[in-house]
Amino acid sequence: MNARSQVRGFSYVEILVAIALITVALVPAVNALRVGVTATTVQEAHAVRHYELIGRMESVLAEPFSLLNAEAIAVGDPAVATSYSDGSGTSDRLLVFLSPYDVDDADSDSDPFTGTDPGVLWVRVVVENTVQSFETLVFGL
Repeated sequence: MNARSQVRGFSYVEILVAIALITVALVPAVNALRVGVTATTVQEAHAVRHYELIGRMESVLAEPFSLLNAEAIAVGDPAVATSYSDGSGTSDRLLVFLSPYDVDDADSDSDPFTGTDPGVLWVRVVVENTVQSFETLVFGL
């Protein structure tokens, strides 16, 4: 046997082909990682706003019904934010909406904000310019 035929290893061309394949495969892998990292950041911001919404809802619900009812009557419009909202210019501003509510629809107009029932308030907390919100009904005794 020839001494040259016993030497085993990769040729220069094989090494170049392997590097090219690795390079082509790394581009989508790095893009996938970047998307994953970005998604994590977005999810974190979403979760923070979620817990801020819960906190604001709980603080509003901790108020006496009489104060909430007075605020709802003073505002007079379910589309207008109340004084329980954050000040304008606040980032991720939380808006709180209060309104008397028509539970039984006795006036038969299918509008929950007309012909309201005494002792029932609608409460909504929303992050401004997002779809994140919570809403509930509060019953005064």
